[in-house]
This record gives sequence, C-alpha cells and structure tokens, in this order.
Amino acid sequence: MAGEIPDLIAEARTGTGKGAARQARREGKVPGIVYGGGADPLPIQIPFNVLLKNLKAGRFLSTLFNLKVEGQEDVRVICRNVQRDVVKDLPTHVDLMRLRRTSKVSLFIPVEVIGEEKCPGIKKGGSLTMVRPEVELRVTAGDIPEQITIDIEGLEIGDTITISSVTLPEGAKATIDRDFVIANISPPKGLGGGSDDEDEGEEEVAADEVPATEVSEE
Repeated sequence: MAGEIPDLIAEARTGTGKGAARQARREGKVPGIVYGGGADPLPIQIPFNVLLKNLKAGRFLSTLFNLKVEGQEDVRVICRNVQRDVVKDLPTHVDLMRLRRTSKVSLFIPVEVIGEEKCPGIKKGGSLTMVRPEVELRVTAGDIPEQITIDIEGLEIGDTITISSVTLPEGAKATIDRDFVIANISPPKGLGGGSDDEDEGEEEVAADEVPATEVSEE
C-alpha cells in the first residue's frame, strides 16, 4: 500500500484573473488552480518558499501530493504544469490535477535492498551499485506502493538485478518496456571492469528518463 504521501499546503484564493494573481504574488504566494476529479476548478495560492522548496527537491511533476486547503476536503493531486518567469526562472503559476483513487499515474518508487549480509559477492570485496535507486512505475492512485524490494542474497561479483526479477505490487507496471538493470554487484576497485559497468549504467538511466508524467482516469 501507499507510504507517506507528502502534504502540500495551499490556501483558497479569492478572485480569479490577472489582478488576483498579481495580488497573490505581491503577498509572496504563487497562484494556481486545481481541476479535474469531477469537481469544479478551485483557485489556490501556495507560499512561494514552500513551492520553491518542493521544486528544488526534484521530480515535482511526478510526485503525488495530499493537497490540504482549509475548508476543503484533502485530495490527492499531481502537478500538470508550472509556469515560470522567462527571466528569473521562478514559478509564477501552478496547475494541479485531482486524482480519483482509480486514476493511473506514473511515479518514481524507491528501491529497498535486502539480503546484503548473505551476498557472497559483497563478502568477497565487491560492492552494490544502484543503477536505479528509484524505478518509475505505472500505478493506481489509490494503491501506491511504498517501495519495491530487491533481494541480493546469493549474488556473486558481476551479477545483476533486472526489473524482470522483481515482484511488482499488483496492478503496477514499469514504464520502460525492456528488461533494464536496477543494481549490480561490482568488483572491488582496482580489479578492473567496475568503472565501465557503472558508467554504462549511468548512461542507461539518462537515456530512459521521462520528464512528463502521464495520468489517466479509469
């Protein structure tokens, strides 16, 4: 089941249009709108520092949030767009989309490693290299896994763990179709081969990154 979904605190915004948006920015807040989910659009505003902190944390467009607005029921949302100042590159407006529990969404799920104490490769001086400490999965908004688990018990130096060897939560599917590497047991430094494996893994991640988050209602 889902782990801790981070809260995003916002305020209901009175008035719409450019005038109301400018007033929000003068007060140190970023105007925005919440839409979808079978409800009317809700104008909101988020404290500038709060939004900027979340943006700097990374993957803001692929993180599910629990939106809290005083006087409104909490709702799960995902960001669909952040408008920025063309000169300062600072956020000026944010669009949030409500999600039903049955909505499908692509999110990065952290990888948990078990079995390290029973891994011969590590006992022989090898090291665990995490090619993907997070894996992007297509999941249902009402049943988001806290993590996926890989077991390295019995693995030797040079062995790899791919997505096909992982038992994914029911209803979850990797967004990448091919059988990609999540982690490997690298040889001790100085024995050769380790740096090449790591470099190859880093290139693989860069090539597969998908910045846009897909959402579908079902």
